Amino acid sequence: MSQDNLSPSSLPEKDTQNIPNQPSSTSNPSQNSSEESLQEEQKKTSDTNTTTTNTDNNPENLSEEQIRQKQFEQLKEKIFQQKKKNIPDNGGTSFYWIYGLIVAIILFLTFFNDNTFKRQIEISQTKFEDMLAHGDVTDIVIVNGKYAQIYINKDSLIHSIRYKDPNTGLPYFPDKKFRGPHFVVSIPSVEFFLNRVEKIQENAGIPKNKMTFPRSVEETNWSDHLSWIIPLAIFLLFWIFMLRRMSGGAPGGPASIFSFGRSRAQLFDKDKTPGVTFADVAGLEGAKTELKEIVDFLKNPGKYTELGAKIPKGVLLVGPPGTGKTLLAKAVAGEAQVPFFSISGSEFVEMFVGVGASRVRDLFAQAKDKAPCIIFIDEIDAIGRSRSKNISTGANDERESTLNQLLTEMDGFAANSGVIVLAATNRADILDKALLRPGRFDRHIYIEMPDVKDREEIFKVHLKRIKIDKSVNVEFLARQTPGFSGADIANICNEAALIAARKGKKLVSKEDFLDAVDRVIAGLEMKNRIITPEEKKIIAFHEAGHATVSWFLEHAAPLVKVTIVPRGKSLGAAWYLPEERHITTTEQILDEMTAALGGRAAEDVIFGKISTGAINDLEKVTKQAYAAVVYYGLNSKIGNISYYDSTGQSEFAFSKPYSEKTAEVIDEEVKKMTDMAYQRAKNILNENKEKLTQLANRLLEKEVIFKEDLEEILGKRPYEKTESIVSELQNNNTNNSN
Repeated sequence: MSQDNLSPSSLPEKDTQNIPNQPSSTSNPSQNSSEESLQEEQKKTSDTNTTTTNTDNNPENLSEEQIRQKQFEQLKEKIFQQKKKNIPDNGGTSFYWIYGLIVAIILFLTFFNDNTFKRQIEISQTKFEDMLAHGDVTDIVIVNGKYAQIYINKDSLIHSIRYKDPNTGLPYFPDKKFRGPHFVVSIPSVEFFLNRVEKIQENAGIPKNKMTFPRSVEETNWSDHLSWIIPLAIFLLFWIFMLRRMSGGAPGGPASIFSFGRSRAQLFDKDKTPGVTFADVAGLEGAKTELKEIVDFLKNPGKYTELGAKIPKGVLLVGPPGTGKTLLAKAVAGEAQVPFFSISGSEFVEMFVGVGASRVRDLFAQAKDKAPCIIFIDEIDAIGRSRSKNISTGANDERESTLNQLLTEMDGFAANSGVIVLAATNRADILDKALLRPGRFDRHIYIEMPDVKDREEIFKVHLKRIKIDKSVNVEFLARQTPGFSGADIANICNEAALIAARKGKKLVSKEDFLDAVDRVIAGLEMKNRIITPEEKKIIAFHEAGHATVSWFLEHAAPLVKVTIVPRGKSLGAAWYLPEERHITTTEQILDEMTAALGGRAAEDVIFGKISTGAINDLEKVTKQAYAAVVYYGLNSKIGNISYYDSTGQSEFAFSKPYSEKTAEVIDEEVKKMTDMAYQRAKNILNENKEKLTQLANRLLEKEVIFKEDLEEILGKRPYEKTESIVSELQNNNTNNSN
């Protein structure tokens, strides 16, 4: 889970400022005299303002020119205020009318061409020859060798029946002022058309001096160029649109199409804070102590510089997901009271070359202008990954150029410039060594998973916004959730509230929190899943095998409950409460592997066959055995050798750090460990076969069994540890089942 330990109910605490006491009225004589003179000045000013106001409000005392001047000033002020209110939030949207204008022009040129506005009527060649033979044609213009425009004399247009609409009897062109062209005729070829015009007039007996001879002109029609204008316009519009979208988050708005090279960091200052302080961060005392020192340095630099100390240039927060790295950064922003730039590492990466480096430069330029300040880069591994040494592998040059620019900027500003880089990552092993060295990231803060006390504090933070009843014990919840991160605990609290609301409760109870833990660990309960009786029996013996084997192993975790009710992807589950430990011995690993293989061993012992239901168990056991042999040096044949690479570079290597012969030995030893664990599980089950059957039948009957059911069937556990948490949890589960 990648959520941070942030309480939704956390509110920024208002700073309490001490207001200095007002001076007493019983002062010395000089002070009284100064106060009297001050009061006289104020009285004079007040009288002057009153006189001016009365004069301005009395129109009779003003000339006509002064009245107009005053009205003009009032109108100008009103217009200015209205414009100020109507300033658009997303600057650049008003420029979209340009795009609409271009599209409108293209449509205008396409659909409203010259022929439409000149009212030309297209006619056939035969109709044209008839007009020509009657001597009605006054002019013929051949346009671009494609068509001819025909002009008719005015008398024929008005009186001749040839130029009247046969349906209405009205002239085609009743307006005498319209000079033409009146008709248009398509021509197959210019030479053919010229011959026909001359021949028709000769056959009609028209004298040579009265004949009409065509003339040729070349005209440019926009519609002829649309075939290349439209694609070009569409490409330009798309290009501008993409650049404006990319620059949408940059400072200055999208008005500049080249602003995508600007930094997109979010700025927090004294007036705008994330609303989180160190009081909202539960646990993490060591990390908070070091970060509070950074904040104090920014507020009181003289305290440190007098001793010769320098402010750290960079602080790197390293820890698993969900442990509160981003939350700590928000707390720093809320406490520092200095400009705080927040940005994610992925925001430096773009499809254009050089954009990442440009944004880094712009970010540090803004930071230097507002120094002292803090720059927070979340998930810095997006750009800080170690640079490749092999060019032929196709390294990401853009990402590396961004990293190079970041290295230059971090090592470029002065030591006491007041610019601190705060970064967070959960993959410190893959970061470039040049980025981690002192002088760039001087201080590394490691944030581990919370222990019992930290989990208790985290629960207290998240329970502030939840209505709980008296049955909820925060200490009990903290001890029941080993290995949970702050984000996991926040999720549990939210799930408990949702479960209580689903049941129609007014308060969230302890039972709801236990159901929430089950929900987070194993998934949603699915009682309506269809399972055949044969499958259900196999599942019951599988889970009973886990419970029985772990019951008789010294280092196995204490059992809480066993169920065959499907949850999430699992068909059954056994709940354990593992102890919190920092080192693990060989015996503990072997016991854990044996308990994990107890389910498959039970299937083998009872049915004489095995199923695919043990895939998660096999995956877990294989990883444990491989880690014991290859990483931890717990195998006598391999020896005290570890092939673990803490730098993370082996993930991208094409070869293994050991020979083929060693690989064969590793495979043999891993198989030997798993076989030994499996045989141990079978031996335990064969010795307690009757008890295993009783336990499986109890599971088939009740579907959920608890620790007291196992004690009733298997007897008292040989290696029982006095765990009050298990007993308390057991009693609660028993009450819930009743």
